Amino acid sequence: MKKCILVLTTVPEEKIGQKIAEQLVKEKLAACVTVSAPSLSFYRWQGKIARETEHILFIKTRTALYQELEKRIREIHPYEIPEIIALDVHQGLKDYLGWIEKETKS
Repeated sequence: MKKCILVLTTVPEEKIGQKIAEQLVKEKLAACVTVSAPSLSFYRWQGKIARETEHILFIKTRTALYQELEKRIREIHPYEIPEIIALDVHQGLKDYLGWIEKETKS
């Protein structure tokens, strides 16, 4: 079984998250993308503290697709510097991880 990762990114609006999610699944860069309910983010940007409502995208994919996925997110993401963080999946339901492998580009 191939290694899987969970990639996180945030977006300013649910509709933008849905559009990115659908595109990534359609292009088989992700097997599944979950768009969260609104959350409140605090961060420093251009010397100021920002407070914004955002939605988190939980992107399930294979490690081998990370570079292509990152490139694609940067192309379609509205932020100048989007949060793109990949976490290795060390364990998971074997059938689910197999499904991720089956539903993404080979």
